[in-house]
Amino acid sequence: MPGIYTRSGDDGTTGLLFGGRVGKDDPAAEAYGTTDEAVAALGLARALGADRPVAAELLELQRELFVVGADLATNPEERARLEPGVSLVTAGMVERLERRIDELVEHRPLPRRFVVPGADAVGAAIDLARSVVRRAERRVVALERTGRPVNPEVRRYLNRLSDLLFVLARGEADEAEPASR
Repeated sequence: MPGIYTRSGDDGTTGLLFGGRVGKDDPAAEAYGTTDEAVAALGLARALGADRPVAAELLELQRELFVVGADLATNPEERARLEPGVSLVTAGMVERLERRIDELVEHRPLPRRFVVPGADAVGAAIDLARSVVRRAERRVVALERTGRPVNPEVRRYLNRLSDLLFVLARGEADEAEPASR
C-alpha cells in the first residue's frame, strides 16, 4: 500500500495542477498554501459550531476555497483546462457571496464600532479564518505583481469571503462582543 509521501518535494519544489513544478516558496505556492490554511481555519470554526446552522455554510465555503486553491495552483500554460466552479473561480461565485452578505446584514445590521473578537468560540474561530483569508488575498496580490496570470475573480472572491466571514462572526458572537474602545 503506497504511503502519503512521494519524496518529490524533498528538493524544495511542489507540483502544479496539470503539470510543472515551482519552489515551495514561490508566490503561487504561498497564495494557494494560505488558501489551504483558510480551509483548515474554517474547519475549526465548523467543528466548534457543529450543532449550529452556520456549520453547513462553513462547509460550503471550505469547498469553494478548494476551487480557489485549484485556480491558483494551476500551471499557467494549462489554465484552459479549468472547469468553472470546480477548479476555476467564477463571477457567479463572487455574486453569491455578495447576495449572502446583503441577506445577513438586512436581517441583522452590523455594529457601528470596532469589536474585539472572542465573546464566542465559533465567532472567534470564524474571525481567525477571516484573517487567514485576508492574508491569502494579500498573497494573491503579491502573485499578480510578479506578472503571473491570475484570475481576477480569485482576488474578488477572497475579498468578499472575508467580508462574509466578518458578518458571520458577528452573528455567531451576537451582541456580546466588547468594543475596541
